[in-house]
Amino acid sequence: MSLSALTVGQMPGLKPAQALPAASAQQIGKIRRTSHEFEAQLVSQMLQPMFEGLSTDGEFGGGPAEGTWRGFMVDAMGKQMAKAGGLGIASAVQREMLKMQGLSDPSTEAPRGA
Repeated sequence: MSLSALTVGQMPGLKPAQALPAASAQQIGKIRRTSHEFEAQLVSQMLQPMFEGLSTDGEFGGGPAEGTWRGFMVDAMGKQMAKAGGLGIASAVQREMLKMQGLSDPSTEAPRGA
């Protein structure tokens, strides 16, 4: 008999999973915002090495000021990239944050009786 053929009741020590309580709209909003901010920060950190070795002199270079403000530019680029879809990890981060708090997202749950 394969492991996939066993039901939860046939496995000693395992109990059926109980549904997690649904998160409120306010909790979902905070978690969604935090997961998108996390993704924006991650994208910014990934972009940072691309700009480290660039020279700031030359005809269209910004000189020392460009180096000073470069971090802000990279952060803005990361936010825009995340806003446009980014790496697509915000939803996974959101699910894990809800799970860690013992909550579920009512908008992703299957309808009862289906």
